[in-house]
Amino acid sequence: MTNTTSKLSSVVNAVTNDSLRDIKPPVAIPTGWEWVPWVLGALVLGGILAALIWWLIKKRTEVKPGIGIPAHVRARRKLEEALALIGQPEPFVVAVSGALRVYLEERFDFRAPERTTEEFLHELGDTPRLSKRQKESLSDFLQCCDLVKFAKYEPGEAELRGLHASALRLIEETEPPLDPTATTAAPAPANSAPSTPQSALK
Repeated sequence: MTNTTSKLSSVVNAVTNDSLRDIKPPVAIPTGWEWVPWVLGALVLGGILAALIWWLIKKRTEVKPGIGIPAHVRARRKLEEALALIGQPEPFVVAVSGALRVYLEERFDFRAPERTTEEFLHELGDTPRLSKRQKESLSDFLQCCDLVKFAKYEPGEAELRGLHASALRLIEETEPPLDPTATTAAPAPANSAPSTPQSALK
């Protein structure tokens, strides 16, 4: 009886132990599409690398605007573009004076765009790179432009074209000569009258 009871207890314990074991996790069944995420990831990475390489090549080969174009040529173009604003005195004067200031800075290493008219004219007074007449003409030109920009003076079209012509004339007189052996500038005689239409703005 005892043996029978022991055997029965052993069977019961074995069954109980088997029933209390941890549940096994589900087994993944292969579907055949496991490679898709890897391929998509590789394609995305390849696209990013290709775009980066294209951007680097384009940045290296593109020509920056203005590079290799002489300062006087770019100034002439800006003055030509400014004529489209001839009906708007203040924007026109800002464009024309800006073109001349940038040209002078690049041509003669003046600090033109960053300085006020007074500061620029003060620096200009000691330079031998412009003739006396050119300095006077430039002074009149900048002061006329300031009247339009800051005093809200509205000149007529004829006066605006006169300012445009003065800026263009100064560029023509100071641009580098075609012959490298020629002088740097071709200033007009010192006793010539200023070309800027200052009297028209009085």
